[in-house]
Amino acid sequence: MPYETILFDKAGPVVTITLNRPEALNAINPQMTSELHQALDQAEADAEVRAIVLTGAGRAFSAGYDIGRRPDGRSALDPAGSEVADFLKRWWTSDGDSARRLMHLWQLSKPVIAAVHGWVMGGGFWYSLACDITIAADDSVFAQPEVRHISNTTVLFAALAGWKAAHRYGLTGDHFDAAEALRLGIVNEVVPAAELMTRARALAERIARVPEPSVRLNKAVTCYGLLAMGLGAGMLMNIPLSNLAHASYNSERGDLLAAMQAGGLKAFLDARDGDFRPEPFGPKSRPPRP
Repeated sequence: MPYETILFDKAGPVVTITLNRPEALNAINPQMTSELHQALDQAEADAEVRAIVLTGAGRAFSAGYDIGRRPDGRSALDPAGSEVADFLKRWWTSDGDSARRLMHLWQLSKPVIAAVHGWVMGGGFWYSLACDITIAADDSVFAQPEVRHISNTTVLFAALAGWKAAHRYGLTGDHFDAAEALRLGIVNEVVPAAELMTRARALAERIARVPEPSVRLNKAVTCYGLLAMGLGAGMLMNIPLSNLAHASYNSERGDLLAAMQAGGLKAFLDARDGDFRPEPFGPKSRPPRP
């Protein structure tokens, strides 16, 4: 099956799915979302495939969901021209689909190993949390900076790292590095960037040596058990609260959108993040602008 925004490579028992919009730091747009989940289902349906590696092309795993301007010149964050009810409904649909897509990974019978590097932001960060195993390159930078333009975190962060850590980073949008991600328990291992794919594939091949029913059923023990314990309900509760966050337009977001209209996405990001520099952990941090 041909894809435009991802690469699908099958080698022996392992499929590698690569997010492939490197010019946009693999920002997740609707086409990539659709193709990614089609590719996951394609790998799931192939009896020869025993494990999936998910990674990103270029300088990033993913910079998160694409919030840039649409063909009409406006961002999805901009309610202009919409009825309040329509704006809320649009985000309700989007946020519901987002939660269900993350849970799609748990419903697969085959383990998904995230091999992350560079920017692991926003929605990209969420996918890294939802994967069964996450291996991080030592140049990885994690964050949810979207909270700074009124957006939401995910309950997955608190489930993995604890609510204190989730609040430390989910309420600020601050960056943190791979060592901090390992300390928090949201990655399994940190490796040199040059070794990332070799190490991820080696682990996938090691899993492939275990009998298929054992892998399938033991993944289900964990994932279905977590759902039964309430994590699935927590993900569903994310939907109405995410909906409210995304639809909470105020003058601060209005100023950011005005910056985007005047200078594009870079101007939006500079206006949003400038006062937060330098970031506490990110190796690509820089001093505040004068």
